[in-house]
Formats: sequence, structure tokens, C-alpha cells
Amino acid sequence: MNGCWILRWIARIWSIASILFILAFAFGGAESLRFTIDEAVYFLLFPVGVMIGLMVGWWREGTGGTISLASLGLFYLRMAIQEGRVPTGPYFLLLAAPGLLFLVSSLWCRRPKRNLQTALPQQY
Repeated sequence: MNGCWILRWIARIWSIASILFILAFAFGGAESLRFTIDEAVYFLLFPVGVMIGLMVGWWREGTGGTISLASLGLFYLRMAIQEGRVPTGPYFLLLAAPGLLFLVSSLWCRRPKRNLQTALPQQY
């Protein structure tokens, strides 16, 4: 086992835990999901955008991590601009953290590209 493999699987297991927690929190109550337009935008950024990124991260780590972190960042930015505050506490960051791990994994574990000149046999 190398560090890339460990980081990749920590991100994957944590992403499953995050997605299950978000689903339980968002859909586990008896209340219906009826949003105003502003609430719908927030809901699309977090949790929907973050969860999509975490799911994509299983196959495309860099893309999935970028989607998750961009969704979280836009969620925070929109809240800061519209409401003049951002959420306090680590909870949103902890739920989206696998996105950062996916992104780090994609950069750290990148396979070197093969050079065509060295891959093909030399012709004389």
C-alpha cells in the first residue's frame, strides 16, 4: 500500500459517510422540501453540488474534488454577499472535506504521461 492508495480510500470512505449524513439530514425529516428561490439556490450548492462532486470523485478525482469545493465556495460566497455572514463551525467544511482529499489525490497521485518517442521502437 502506498500513500496514494490510502489517501484515495480515505476520501472515498469519508465521501460515503458525508453523503449518507447529508441525505439523512436533508430528507430524513417529515417536513416537505418546498423552497423559496433563494433557498433552492443554496440547496443546489450545498448539499446537492457537494454530493455530486463527491460521487464524481470516485471516478474522476480532480473533477469531483473541484465540483465539491466550487459548490461549497459558491455557497459561502452567496451567503456572504446576500446575508452578510457565513456559517460558523466546521460542519460544512467537514462534510465537503473529501472533495479536498480527492483533489489532493488527483494532483499527488498523477501518473506520468508516457513519451511517445520512448514508447515506440526506434526505426533506423
